Amino acid sequence: MRKVYSLSIIAGLALAVAGCHSKGAPEPAPGTGPQSAAWSSPTSNATPAEAAAGAAADDHSAAAARENEHKDDGRPVLVCFGDSLTEGHGTGAGQSYPDYLQADLDGLHYRYRVDNQGVSGDTTKDGVARLPEVLALRPAVAVVEFGGNDGLRGLPIEDTRANLDEIVSTLQHAGIKVALAGITLPPDYGPDYIKQFDDTYTVLAKKYRVPLLPFLLQHVYGVPGMMQRDNIHATAKGNQMVARNVLPLVTQLLRK
Repeated sequence: MRKVYSLSIIAGLALAVAGCHSKGAPEPAPGTGPQSAAWSSPTSNATPAEAAAGAAADDHSAAAARENEHKDDGRPVLVCFGDSLTEGHGTGAGQSYPDYLQADLDGLHYRYRVDNQGVSGDTTKDGVARLPEVLALRPAVAVVEFGGNDGLRGLPIEDTRANLDEIVSTLQHAGIKVALAGITLPPDYGPDYIKQFDDTYTVLAKKYRVPLLPFLLQHVYGVPGMMQRDNIHATAKGNQMVARNVLPLVTQLLRK
């Protein structure tokens, strides 16, 4: 029976956040989209209690740093809507990919306020439930990143696809420009399931004619210093690269 994992479970408890399987995270082939590859087990000298406390403190600090993000400063909002990969789990305040995306946009003189709406452990169903909160922000653009927890829990592809479809269509119907960011699964989930899972992002991107980043951690996974010990979440340095991956995805939707 396949074990269930969630992006919200910390590595120190022997289950990596983001639905970490006992082996780690899939590695993309350099310069390509998602590729299933062998996962490696994370190592840590910390006790489970120490790891739990550290991860909780990091998440609390990051959440506290984002409290001011929701204040209207007159700029149009670009919302990053997803799970712990968006939230920046395990990194310090100001070190999530949306934080670095804000800096990149500022440097290019795009006047948008990036709002981080990532929540650790969220599935696509949770994303649907949080749509009213995102709509209340009245964003101009949304980067949607969900699905990892669904896949690692072995949830039916049709349910994941239907939920993502509802998220994208609801945002579009509200007049929000959408970009889609994908993820993939470890090889032991089987080639058929993985292909259907990966195809979900392509199918929806074509259906709604939205730009697609097939693998959010492209050029991050497997690169020294880019991944945390859980081998699932990017480090601060890795999140800088993730922001660079997302940047060309969104700039085509923005105005100066």
